[in-house]
Formats: sequence, structure tokens, C-alpha cells
Amino acid sequence: MKSIIVGVIVSGVMVSGSAMAVDMPADGKAKCGACHAIDVKKIGPSWKDVAAKYAGKPDAEATIAANITKGGSFGWKMGNMPPKGMGANDAQIQSFAKFIAGLK
Repeated sequence: MKSIIVGVIVSGVMVSGSAMAVDMPADGKAKCGACHAIDVKKIGPSWKDVAAKYAGKPDAEATIAANITKGGSFGWKMGNMPPKGMGANDAQIQSFAKFIAGLK
């Protein structure tokens, strides 16, 4: 009986932990996921690192959107991101920038 109770508790903790995790928006996975992840450096910086770089700046969202649009390295020394990443449109870029700027 104890093993069943422990199993139920462990399952509940696992489910609640995954529910709290932030998930990358679908367009973000499709357009940016090959080079970026939310909390792990890949080819480019993690989105949480980008959010931290611009945290507290009143124009963070606009700056992130402009950087995605023009492409570049932005001081990361990880290579150059192509303009508009993998072909994101302006609406997707605005959505990504808002999502990234809101990460903690």
C-alpha cells in the first residue's frame, strides 16, 4: 500500500513540475528552435539569457524585435543570426520578442 501512495505522490509532483515549465511557442520552435532554446545555449544564446540581457530596459521588447529583424551577433560571440532567423514574418517576430522579454 505504501508503494502505491508513494507512486501517486511522485506522479503528481512530476505532472505539476511539467505544468509549471515554460514552453516555447509553436512558431518559435519552427522558426528559432534549431538554434535557440528557452534555457539552454545551443548555436545561439538561450532565450532566458536574452531576456536577462534586456531585463529592466523599457524598450526591451522593441529592441529584441529589431535585433531579430536585422540579424547579427549582438555581442554574444556565438556567430551571426540571419535576418528574420529562419524566415519569421513581422507578426511572429513581435510575438517572439514579447515572449522572450517576458521570460524570467
